[in-house]
Amino acid sequence: MYDFILRHQLDMMLSLSSICGITAFFAAISTNISRRRKLSMLHLELSAMLILIFDRYTYIFNGDTSTLGYYMVRISHFMVFFLSMEIVHAFNLYIVDIFKNEGALPTIPKRLCFAEALIAMGEILVIVSQFTNLFYSFDKANVYHRGEFFVLSYVTPLLALVLDLSVLFHYRRHISKRVCFSLILFAMLPMVSAIVQYFWYGISLTNITSVGVAVLIYFFSFIDLNEYAAKTNREELESIKMLFEQTVKALVSAIDFKDRNTHGHSSRVADYAKKIAKVSGKSEKECDEIYYAALLHDVGKIGIPDYIINKSSELTDDEYDEIKTHTIIGKQILSSISEFPYLSVGANYHHERYDGRGYPDKLKGEDIPEIARIIAVADAYDVMTSKRQYRDPVPQELVREEIIKGSGSQFDPKYAKVMLHLMDMDSEYDMKEKAEVKGLSGRNELHPDKFRSEVSEGILVNSNTVKIHLRSRAKEDARNERCLPAIILFDSLDGRIHTDEKKKHELWYYESGEIWFDGKTICKGARKIQRTDKTGSGEAFSFKNGYFIDYEIEAVKYEDHALIRISSVYQSMEFIVALADSSRFLYISLTGEYCDIIDVAIDRQSEAIGEGYIPRIADKISYIDVPSGHVPNIQIDGYHYAITEGVPVKENMKITFHAMSLPTARLIWHCPHIILFYSDDKKVNGPNYREFALIRLDGEYWESDGAAENRMTVNFGDEFTDWDDWKEKGKAGYDCTVDFVRNGNTIVTTTKNLGVDIRNITKVKDDAQNIYVALTGDQAALTNIRYL
Repeated sequence: MYDFILRHQLDMMLSLSSICGITAFFAAISTNISRRRKLSMLHLELSAMLILIFDRYTYIFNGDTSTLGYYMVRISHFMVFFLSMEIVHAFNLYIVDIFKNEGALPTIPKRLCFAEALIAMGEILVIVSQFTNLFYSFDKANVYHRGEFFVLSYVTPLLALVLDLSVLFHYRRHISKRVCFSLILFAMLPMVSAIVQYFWYGISLTNITSVGVAVLIYFFSFIDLNEYAAKTNREELESIKMLFEQTVKALVSAIDFKDRNTHGHSSRVADYAKKIAKVSGKSEKECDEIYYAALLHDVGKIGIPDYIINKSSELTDDEYDEIKTHTIIGKQILSSISEFPYLSVGANYHHERYDGRGYPDKLKGEDIPEIARIIAVADAYDVMTSKRQYRDPVPQELVREEIIKGSGSQFDPKYAKVMLHLMDMDSEYDMKEKAEVKGLSGRNELHPDKFRSEVSEGILVNSNTVKIHLRSRAKEDARNERCLPAIILFDSLDGRIHTDEKKKHELWYYESGEIWFDGKTICKGARKIQRTDKTGSGEAFSFKNGYFIDYEIEAVKYEDHALIRISSVYQSMEFIVALADSSRFLYISLTGEYCDIIDVAIDRQSEAIGEGYIPRIADKISYIDVPSGHVPNIQIDGYHYAITEGVPVKENMKITFHAMSLPTARLIWHCPHIILFYSDDKKVNGPNYREFALIRLDGEYWESDGAAENRMTVNFGDEFTDWDDWKEKGKAGYDCTVDFVRNGNTIVTTTKNLGVDIRNITKVKDDAQNIYVALTGDQAALTNIRYL
């Protein structure tokens, strides 16, 4: 190593000095560096360039007895010793600027000031040495020799670097890691090189190392500054995007203010449209465009008279023609935003129908812009799931049937299918118009006289604990002894209490029981309600004293059991409810008898409970307590609540099982499902999960992530009469056989059940070696599962 450096050090010095000069030039013309830092960097790089130039001359003219040699060897050595101090001085100034600006230190550390004093002292000693031979001398042959106090020329800059290094370690968290690393390198490597050079006389290892690290400082600083500039640009773009979004939402708020019947409609449509786009595989940019286009799809309503928009009775033909012009008005308003042409597309075409019977231009099929086809589905979904003056929200199951009916006529079948998939995934019906901030759908109080004369909308109870606070008292004119609040436990498709028998039948209304705030319970559809008094007793306190009592209610459900706690300063009770089954939802509705209920507030916890949290008071309802096949039987109480572990799809294989829809199943998609997929652990939704096909035995399929192409053929045999009969036969149970034929990446799945003959061809797009199949479903029991 020594010999190599000795032979090539002059060339190395020339190369590094040239690099330093180029670096200094780029630093000088850089525009994203502060003036103070630019000056300190120029100081550092130019000093590094000059020290190597003069260091070369010390070797070139050493021993040259000519007049030029005499002067050059002395000037060169002076500049080398002096510039070695200047490099440390420039480095010190650079550190001060870094910590003052990027590190935001209120005061400069005293150690840096002391380092500056050491450097100044070292430069004075270099000047003194020119007259005293303190550091070096020259003989008659003009050859350089170290002086008696030569070591001082090493110690002075090294002590300054040690002080700089201590500051860097102390305040390293105040600056970026990349810059800090380069500064520590600059401080440490020259120290190591100086120690080596002290013993390896004849080479300029310290100067070469210092210059090399000085170049690194520039490049690290340049990279860091570029990243900072990029970050600043991103923040500016985010700020512009936020301003745009706030402006759009302000415009949407103006529309909502004008149309009191559709408050929040545009925002919900935008959210649904973005979800459809995301599931359809659109890029983030495309999803954002669809979101903003949907957000402004009804902007044209600004130009429609208020009396037409807010009319509660049926519109006349002329009024309907007037309201249809909101699409053209919206296009005219948004066309002026030339930077975002997609905005006007959504406003103009979202009422076009896939069959060509829409407006304003009666476009058909894929002639309708894609953005408008997506918005049309999202718009129709929100209209059906939102409350209107003339009706309550439509239950999700009925909404699903309407979208199925509209697929291919009103809606693009592709996006109607995506919407259906989103609804399947929305097991708790979160995609709907939300209640106001107050606890009871825009109200926070009830004043029932007779029992159930006023009831709240249902509050969903699931595995996330819901907490309800309320205040209640007996009415002043109450004559009935039971003047207190109560809770009704129920389920219905729309989450509301119903008394009309026809409505009960249509909305699958099911009541489990009542819990009164004095501890009395009435068990109806539930199997059992068990009460435990934690503190006090309901009977010991008179509810007719006229004072308000604060109550805290906690409710949570796991499978077929629910836990409800009711507490006040006078009593604390716990109720465990054994529900009829695990498949139904559970809602609680607040009501009472001759009481005032005020200040209702509802909060839901984010963490879900697990098995064992609610003690069992009744056996689990099981429809799979029969002998199993190759894998355990599964009972699927909700959409994909239980799934078998995947098995590899072979060239020719069969799966046989016994299927039965649960007694609570009421829709055609409450049946078994077949999933073709890949994951590292052979489990659905496992690591690196990719879904190739989701095949339902009612003849529908789903491609979830675009990893495969599917083509399904469905035929109906003589055994099939209608869907109602098909559902009833499904509840009775049937044996099912599914055949798989795999040829490379193509899988043909065939099965025939209750007259529905399905043949699905799945073509996986990439070279997938392992493809697995799993069984699941919705409200179904699968037993005796065998792989043949």
